[in-house]
Amino acid sequence: MLDENKEVLDYHLLNNNVPLSELYPSLTDDEQVIEKFYEVVRSGTKLEQVGIFMANEVKANQMNSENFVTITRTPLEYAEHINEMLEIWGDFKIEVQEIFSNENKVYVRWKQSGKHRAEYDGYAPTNKEVIEVGSAVYRLENKKIVEYWIQVDRLGILEQLKINQE
Repeated sequence: MLDENKEVLDYHLLNNNVPLSELYPSLTDDEQVIEKFYEVVRSGTKLEQVGIFMANEVKANQMNSENFVTITRTPLEYAEHINEMLEIWGDFKIEVQEIFSNENKVYVRWKQSGKHRAEYDGYAPTNKEVIEVGSAVYRLENKKIVEYWIQVDRLGILEQLKINQE
């Protein structure tokens, strides 16, 4: 799926100077920006818009109990990450269950469901449903994501994968 979207993503990276306000003039606060980000980018629906929502470099803090990791992602790298998720989980559904903001930070809790369509963490695909729950806090500057902290119930995903193998 990544190859199919590469041309669209490359085009967007050449044209990512379109301001968010031009495409979505009704987005007036950071919370609305993140809601739209989930709807069009995080869902995998319009990955070509990733640069409209994200700064050129974003600090991604992955809050794992056993191994806290911070990586830097470009919009293209984030889109590639979403494409990998689409390859593994198919056309998954993501539902924002809670969202609120304070100053320039927005908290989101979500539920994502998809079908296990490709090998993941050593588990063969079963085409059975797998549900992910997670949360993130996004820090925005000038209506663009510049940093985020993410937590995902990885153990819950692994338990589902084990059960689905039986």
